[in-house]
Amino acid sequence: RFSGTFVGNTESSSPPPAATSPPAVAAATLPAVPTIPVVPTIVGVPNTVAESVLNPNEVKPPASGTRKARVLYDYEAADSTELALLADEMITVYSLPGMDPDWLIGERGNQKGKVPVTYLELLS
Repeated sequence: RFSGTFVGNTESSSPPPAATSPPAVAAATLPAVPTIPVVPTIVGVPNTVAESVLNPNEVKPPASGTRKARVLYDYEAADSTELALLADEMITVYSLPGMDPDWLIGERGNQKGKVPVTYLELLS
């Protein structure tokens, strides 16, 4: 059983030493190097479109290049851009320009989302 009163250290302690700042480096001693912003792009696609192209819910499958795939293992989608998978089901898959090669867009009926390639057996 604990009492409601807290008994602390009654000895006085010395205040912490005053903080000292490191010596300032004069800005004039550093060379002025211009920086160029790097913006990732997909060749032939303006930046404003590139981000929406990678959203699987807003893209249409290519006219050719879709394949059937058998799912090897259950997969739980990490977010709304991914498609949850069940082992042994058949889905249609395709890739998009600029997409990570370890992922494909998978479709099952009207559901669509990114799926990891390692969970699939790609069929002809």
